[in-house]
Amino acid sequence: MTEKPTTPPLDPRLLSILVCPVTKGPLIYDREAGELISKRAGLAFPVRDGIPIMLPDEARRIEA
Repeated sequence: MTEKPTTPPLDPRLLSILVCPVTKGPLIYDREAGELISKRAGLAFPVRDGIPIMLPDEARRIEA
């Protein structure tokens, strides 16, 4: 069985100030998926090497 690489945690201070660049609404950190989720925008922003990529072009669409 191969182990999935663990995503490094995000700094809680960073999480407290980050907002969705589209809606300016709150984000939910999904550590297992390595994404910041904006439910309002229906977007999941990737976190790569502990760095949130907050570009709408880099986000993936999610179902409501």
